[in-house]
Amino acid sequence: MHRLSFHTAGESHGRGLVALLEGIPSGLPLEMERDVDPELRRRQGGYGRGRRMEIESDRAELISGVRLGETLGSPIAMLIWNRDWENWLTAMSPLPPGEDENPKALRPHYLPRPGHADLVGALKYDRRDVRDILERASARETAARVACGAVVKKMLADLGIGVASHVVSIGPVGAASMPLPEDLNAAVDPSPVRCLDPRAADAMMEEIDGARERGDTLGGVFEVVATGVPVGLGSYVSWDAKLDGRLAGAVMSVHAVKGVEIGIGFEGARRPGSEVHDAIVRAEDKVRTGRLGRASNRAGGLEGGVTTGEPLVVRGAMKPISTLRKPLPSVDLRDGAVGNAAVERSDVCAVPAAAVVAEAMVALVIADAVLEKVGGDSMKEVRRNFDGYLTYLGSRGFAGR
Repeated sequence: MHRLSFHTAGESHGRGLVALLEGIPSGLPLEMERDVDPELRRRQGGYGRGRRMEIESDRAELISGVRLGETLGSPIAMLIWNRDWENWLTAMSPLPPGEDENPKALRPHYLPRPGHADLVGALKYDRRDVRDILERASARETAARVACGAVVKKMLADLGIGVASHVVSIGPVGAASMPLPEDLNAAVDPSPVRCLDPRAADAMMEEIDGARERGDTLGGVFEVVATGVPVGLGSYVSWDAKLDGRLAGAVMSVHAVKGVEIGIGFEGARRPGSEVHDAIVRAEDKVRTGRLGRASNRAGGLEGGVTTGEPLVVRGAMKPISTLRKPLPSVDLRDGAVGNAAVERSDVCAVPAAAVVAEAMVALVIADAVLEKVGGDSMKEVRRNFDGYLTYLGSRGFAGR
């Protein structure tokens, strides 16, 4: 049974987004302006974003679950208001339209976009106007996920666990492989594309400019890295307890992500086992790995669905955004006429933002696994149990074994 869960609600141009997070222990210091809003700003950044990011200035408003600066152990509810909603009062009204309402004011769309949820959603929910689909299917929803992720990142940091990300490639441009700095986010957040390699970053921005001029879009690959994760989170005993499966599902759920790798991922299928598996070595100074480390980390910090104590490395492959300024052919859902797909205001490239969203999703899965492992209704209890587990790991020796 998972100890941590979250839900979101809201439409892209509705009044706002709701985030409901359950399972956070009591006693966690939490302030929206200090702990959540900076993460929301990180999600809004990135070269290639659309005009919507110029309109919104996301801030979380706390509704429940915190008193006097500390969590209560009860559900945490947060609101993120949509500033653009004032321009959509008629189109997104919950009330039936008046008899004399101008149909154009309702901003309908009848030509679904290839690659989007428009058509499948319209067929599934029996709608003609794909506005009823795209508003919820929009990646605007991820702001609520990031708010939830910000809270659990605060909890994980208290246990010495950090979650960060960087962009590995955009379109055909890949970054050079290089050692990751200790504070990865601090190193990459100043980059417009959140890339460690400055030469690749410049080339990525040139590719984005070219796609914009062509009326096209670009995808790419991002990497999420979690450090300080102890050995033993997750399980191999049941399919749904395996942490690699839980992480893959969480990252794959991020909008437009079509592939997930852990460690060297697909590359491992092309190598012999001697070049894939990580040799086990003595590591007396590494308590969180049980004083046994790895000579490499090609497994990405997971073996058999269980963390090894090495850095957790998860990559996501994001396809290009489906809204094109030079749209692909589509079919009108009213009369079957052939036409061009609808064009919504959108980004050219959102890979840097997707990486921030994936951070939140990875943090939520890890936090759930931590609480699953050590339990605790208050942060003091969680810390006691967590420290007790680390003490056990540090005490493991070889005499008499």
